[in-house]
Amino acid sequence: MGLIETYPLVGRGIYTIPEASRLTHVSTGRVRRWVKGYSFRVLDSLHSSPPILPGLPPIEGVIALEFLDIVEIRFVDAFLDAGVSWKALRLAHLKGREIFGTGHPFSTRKFSTDGRSIFVEVGREVSEPALLDLVKNQLVFRKLTMPFLRQLEFSDDDTASRWWPLGKHRPVVVDPQRTFGQPIVNREGVPTAVLFKAYKTEGSFARTAMWYDVKISSVRAAVEFEQQLAA
Repeated sequence: MGLIETYPLVGRGIYTIPEASRLTHVSTGRVRRWVKGYSFRVLDSLHSSPPILPGLPPIEGVIALEFLDIVEIRFVDAFLDAGVSWKALRLAHLKGREIFGTGHPFSTRKFSTDGRSIFVEVGREVSEPALLDLVKNQLVFRKLTMPFLRQLEFSDDDTASRWWPLGKHRPVVVDPQRTFGQPIVNREGVPTAVLFKAYKTEGSFARTAMWYDVKISSVRAAVEFEQQLAA
């Protein structure tokens, strides 16, 4: 039985580590450690297990990530930037998997409401005052997670289904059901990378829109998005 029969790829998105790094603004080294774990030496060699468990097996020896892995990377990065320790994050992820019944607990809509109680419980368990301070107030927790949650669309089972990186009022979308999860302009379905490359060649939003039969506003949004990734 082949990979596609065992692990259906359609509708899940598929990304390499460099592509995940580009989309999330998290370095390739950090993404690789987060999905592979890392080894370190304290007397004997030790291995730290990865906090994010990829939903896909390696493809021809290359690590493959799916859309929900991308969502998790964004949340892990936000929590680390807020000062949450790896120990607390691992425990929160484990408890989230048990409570929500999914390998990607940070990517569920339920986490926006139940996640705070998970972190409070973890904070008490690992005796982390800083973590408890972070989540003791619901407003603090929502301030940390809400910016990204506003960009996500959720399916009926409360799992993240689409990501609008410029906001839902703009046409750029990352949808695992389309073009294997590569960023596209929603109405026309053209990859943002294609429009950006054409714009750099043409030097004109109007000519690029004409060549690809898309709205000028779609080209402008694609260029803005790609420039943000490049930055």
